[in-house]
Amino acid sequence: MDLQAQLKLLKRGSVSLVSEEELAKKLSSGRKLRVKLGVDPTSADLHLGHSVALSKLRQFQDLGHQAILIIGDFTALVGDPSGRDSTRPALTAEAIAENARTYQAQAFKVLDQDKTELRFNSEWLKPFMEKKLLETLARVTVQQVLAREDFKNRLKENSPLTLLETLYPILQGYDSVAVRADVELGGNDQLTNLLMGRKLQQDDGQEQQVALTMPLLVGLDGVKKMSKSYGNYIAFNDAPNDFFGKVMKLSDELMLSYYELLTDEDLAAVKAKHPMTAKKDLAQKLTARFHGDDTAAQARRYFEDTFSKKELPKDVPSMDAPRGSTLSEVVLRCGNLKSRNEARRLIQQGGVRIDGQKAPADAPVTSPDSFLLQIGKHQFVRVRLT
Repeated sequence: MDLQAQLKLLKRGSVSLVSEEELAKKLSSGRKLRVKLGVDPTSADLHLGHSVALSKLRQFQDLGHQAILIIGDFTALVGDPSGRDSTRPALTAEAIAENARTYQAQAFKVLDQDKTELRFNSEWLKPFMEKKLLETLARVTVQQVLAREDFKNRLKENSPLTLLETLYPILQGYDSVAVRADVELGGNDQLTNLLMGRKLQQDDGQEQQVALTMPLLVGLDGVKKMSKSYGNYIAFNDAPNDFFGKVMKLSDELMLSYYELLTDEDLAAVKAKHPMTAKKDLAQKLTARFHGDDTAAQARRYFEDTFSKKELPKDVPSMDAPRGSTLSEVVLRCGNLKSRNEARRLIQQGGVRIDGQKAPADAPVTSPDSFLLQIGKHQFVRVRLT
């Protein structure tokens, strides 16, 4: 791939690039670039919002460059303030270690594990705090730190801002020094952190990294960024049928954004397709990325049979339930729900069906001996009363 084609691919979907001239020079050098992405393991699951930067890192990887995935086991103790209007709740070291294990397994559904350098930033940040912190702080001004838009907003609204949070950009920036990054990737709310990496590299006598930021993926509601806290997310670990079905909920406009940010597909070719076909193709492509080609093909057939052809599915998991259990108890036993109250609300809202018919109320279930239970739009379970 020639230089212009590489630049076009790597700039696709990006928000900011500091700078294109520097990136072109690095790509033209012919050497393998060290491309860094840091993730703080602040929760157990990754979702498609995380995969935007991971997909961009995979593009660099496929062009022959060295992908460096940094698990922020140290910075997670601080909490990234980017885009936040309040301080993140503190995490224990044990919770961070457990989240880090799941992050690795999920990230390698996007990245080529054999071609990824995996690092943990506690490796260098613990000694940095002891030996270099004061020296570094002497070279970073308060004005530089407080120039961040999120910090200015929190000060204006008198929302607490801890001194520890103001150190976060410096810690992330030092990651770039430690791994000698040529390029750093991040969300567009991370630009200040990435630029801090450039400054610290310059102070250390290194060539400055290129900062490449990506937009925050809009969630299923079409309004807010994808987030577990907003309930508008598609998790890497969602069951295949649920994963496929959630992608099918996207608006046509949002679907094109997902194509641009999460795939290498030619957008002109996508726009030439019927929107329903394009959406099914996208759902199958993304489901295959996290669950495999065969499973994705099955999920597409399941969706078409169940929702396009209005047929009740036949090949579904089975579960036993005691005869006489209330419907909410059966739904809680079979579904991915947290409480009976949530199950009751779903029944009252008409979100539970028995053999294709809306369940009238939360009453004891005594017949028939076996029935197809539908929970929400995409989950089906064959229930046997015992």
